[in-house]
Parts: sequence; structure tokens; C-alpha cells
Amino acid sequence: MSDMSNGVKVALLEGQLLEKRIDRATFIERASQLGPATPEASALAEKFIAIAADQSARRGKRPAPVLAASLDDKPRRPRAKVLLAVAAAAAASAGAVAWYLGRGTESTDDAFVEAHVANLASRIQGQVARVLVKDNQVVDAGDVLVELDDRDARVRVDTAAADLASAEANLAAAETQLALTEKTVVAALRQARGGLVQASAVTGTSRAAVDRARADVAAAESRRTLADIELRRAEALLGETAISQADYDARKATYDQAAAAVEVARAGAAGARVGLDDAGGAVMAARGRLDAAQAGPEQIAAARAAVGVARARVAQAQAAREQAELNLSYTRLRAPIAGVVSRRTVEPGQTVDPARPLLAVTALDDVWVVANFKEDQVAEIRPGQRANVKVDTYGGVPVVGHVDSLAAGSGSRFSLLPPDNASGNFTKVVQRIPVLVRLDRVPRGMALRPGMSTRVTVVQ
Repeated sequence: MSDMSNGVKVALLEGQLLEKRIDRATFIERASQLGPATPEASALAEKFIAIAADQSARRGKRPAPVLAASLDDKPRRPRAKVLLAVAAAAAASAGAVAWYLGRGTESTDDAFVEAHVANLASRIQGQVARVLVKDNQVVDAGDVLVELDDRDARVRVDTAAADLASAEANLAAAETQLALTEKTVVAALRQARGGLVQASAVTGTSRAAVDRARADVAAAESRRTLADIELRRAEALLGETAISQADYDARKATYDQAAAAVEVARAGAAGARVGLDDAGGAVMAARGRLDAAQAGPEQIAAARAAVGVARARVAQAQAAREQAELNLSYTRLRAPIAGVVSRRTVEPGQTVDPARPLLAVTALDDVWVVANFKEDQVAEIRPGQRANVKVDTYGGVPVVGHVDSLAAGSGSRFSLLPPDNASGNFTKVVQRIPVLVRLDRVPRGMALRPGMSTRVTVVQ
């Protein structure tokens, strides 16, 4: 650093000498006080003196005879020491200029052009029918590049459409059944309630008929008893010839009629009891129908559940049809982005599956540069700083850009097999940090392609 400072001071003295601000003796005295310089500095000093003499000759002035002064002034300083001092001054001047021009910048030639590369693969398994592009062909986004045999896919679409129609018909039937069940349940509940009321009324009537029949039996038996008493009395009077045979016969007939009336009343009572039993059974049946009718909400719920199942099957059939239509659309492979076709490996008749890329499309309208700076160069690099990019393909023509971002780690950290420094012997290796550089102004006619080598200089 002291040699650099001495060189700068000698350069300043040389400038003052050329401008005649100091004389030769003063220059030699002051330069000799700065000490010796290296051979490289001496060579640069001689070149600097030659340039200064040439410039003085062009201006019509005589150059300052530095070396002559040193020869004429032998008592003060030998010639060799003066030459070394001047060379050191020139070398220091050149180093100072190079340091000034290079300060605040970081450069690397480990930089390459990058772009978006979209790999195209089939989303379904099938056989290639046609390949519509060639290698290095320019395509637009959405262009059909490859066509697969679509006959199987069309059959699946027709099958899915038929399944959907069947599911929709089942849904319509289930909805109709639900509406019918709702109405039937309400009517059956009303009818059951009315039947129970009617059966209850019939039971009451039958019970009254039984009571009336019992009363009729009692009345008939009472008349029979009276007729029996009258008949016995008539028999006694007939023996005493107190009454005629006709009177006796009349009382006998009355008794027979009263006895028959008793039997009739008893038969009516038995019928009334049977009617009462029938009425009781009718009540029980009416209650059973009412209980069945009261289960109507559960029937409605079941019908609604059937409608829900039918709707789910319709949705399932719709999804199956949409999937079949998607698979049909997948038989036409389209370009995901605009660009140039690269790495085409597909041919007609080839069987493809989703795991195998068929070709790639490289977008050339959006390119950038990835510069891999050493880790001791990125300390002052920030997003937004200016970057000068020179592409080797175009003879180092500068392209203006800016720093977009810095990677989250070194390149080796994200490699397929990252280093494990905790095992084995450790050898320190300078790591490189990828820096993404966006290009602001690309000269017209300069076509940048991924992989091109560049040199990037970041101005801090």
C-alpha cells in the first residue's frame, strides 16, 4: 500500500514537471525521497515518459529531460535510481487508475442465458395418430402439436352420456314418488282417523243394541211369566168348568206367544252382543290403520332420501361425462406457451403415457441471465442494481439489465446430491450463489437462447 501511495505521489510530481509547475531539479529531489520501485513499475514509468514526450512534441514543446537531468546531476542521484523511481510512479498511476475504474463492480463469466422450457407430455395413455410440428418450429400458445387416436375416448363419452340420461330418469321417478307419497300419507292419515271415529260410533251403537236386546229379553220373559200364570189359572178353572175350552185355548196361545217372544228376544240379544264384538274389532282395525298412517313422515323421509340418492347418481354421472370429455380433449396436445419446439421424440404410431415427455417448447420472448458469483462477491449485490451483460455469441455487445434477485442458497446446496461436510475429510471450496439478472434493453436482431455464455458485471 505504501508503494501505491509513493507511486501516486511520483505521478503527481511528473504531471507538475510536464506542466512546468516545478523544475527538473525539484522533481528529481522529491522523487528520490520516495524510495525505490519494482522492475514492473520501472517499465510502466518508461512507457509513461515516452507518452508524455510524444504529447509535448505534438504541442510543439520540448519534453522535460528527466533522464538527462539525472545524468547531469550525478552528485545528487545516480541514473538507475531515478529510473526506478519514475517507473514506480508510472506503475502506481496505472494501478490507481485501474482500481478507480473497477471499484464498486463485481464481474463473472460463469453466467448463462435462461428461459422458460415447457415439457409437453400426454395426460392419458394412447396411440399417436399425427405429429403436426417439426424440430425448431415456432408455435403459438394453444396450437395443436400432437393428435392421439380418439375413438376409445369418444366411446367413453357416449357411455357416460347414456349413464347420465339413466340417472336423470331415475331422479325424475324418485321425485314423482316423493310427491305421491306426501299426498298419500296425508290422505291415509285422514282416512284412518275417520275410520277410527266411525268404528267408535258403531261400537257405541252396538253396545246400546245389546242393552236394548237385554231389555227386550227381560220384557219377553216377564210376559211369558204372566202368560204362564194365566195358563195355569185357566187350567184350574177349566177343570171346574168355570171357563170354556175356548178361553183356555186363548190363554194357551198367549203363553206360547210369550215363550216364543222370549226366544226371539234372547236371539236379538245374542246378535247385539255379536255386533258389539264386531264393532270392537272394527275399532281395533281402525286404530291399526291410524298407526300405519301416522308412520307417513318416515315414508316421506325415505322417499326424500331416495331422491337424494338419485341426485347424487346424477352428479356422479355428470362428473363421469365431464371426465370423459376431458379425456377426449386430451387426445389433442396443445402448446402450453408460445416458443420454439425442442427435443421432439414423438412419432406417429407411438404409444404414449403420462410419464414420458414428448417434446419441449422453449419461450424466447422472455429470457434472463443467471450469473453464478462467488460467495465473496455477493455481499454488496442488491436487487435493482444495474448489470452489464456481454453475450459471447454476439462478440461481447453490451446489454443493459438489472439484478432481479439472489438465490436462497448456493448452487451445490440445491444439486441432486448436496455435499455433506459433516462426513469424511473437509476441503473448503468457494461456493457460487446464482444471481438472476433481468435484461432491460435487448438490441434489435439479438436473439438470445438458453445456454448462451455471457459475462455479467454488476455496478454497485
